[in-house]
Amino acid sequence: MYKISKQFAFSASHILEGLSGDHPCSRMHGHNYIITVHLKSAELNEVGFVKDYRELSFIKKYIDDVLDHRHLNDIFDVNPTAENIARKLYEIFVKQAPQIYAVEVSETPKTTAIYEADGK
Repeated sequence: MYKISKQFAFSASHILEGLSGDHPCSRMHGHNYIITVHLKSAELNEVGFVKDYRELSFIKKYIDDVLDHRHLNDIFDVNPTAENIARKLYEIFVKQAPQIYAVEVSETPKTTAIYEADGK
């Protein structure tokens, strides 16, 4: 199995619902997010790629147009935790790149949430 990944970055704010009022994440705050998409394939294409990284430009466009410098509560129909963001981005991106098997969301250099599709 061949695996590749590519990172993308954006900055955005959010408020996490359901937390106690004294929890800092219950207030509006922001992160410099790093999104990593993970792709895999048992076979390489005719060039020798799982997928040409340039073919992932649609991800950068989505991030720049929809997520960057936005309030994520206005974008997603779920509480914008890193875990939920990872799942939502997977669902959006896999439609154009079926080799994607996981999306990783990092809000800080020390934290990461990963959504990985079952059975892929």
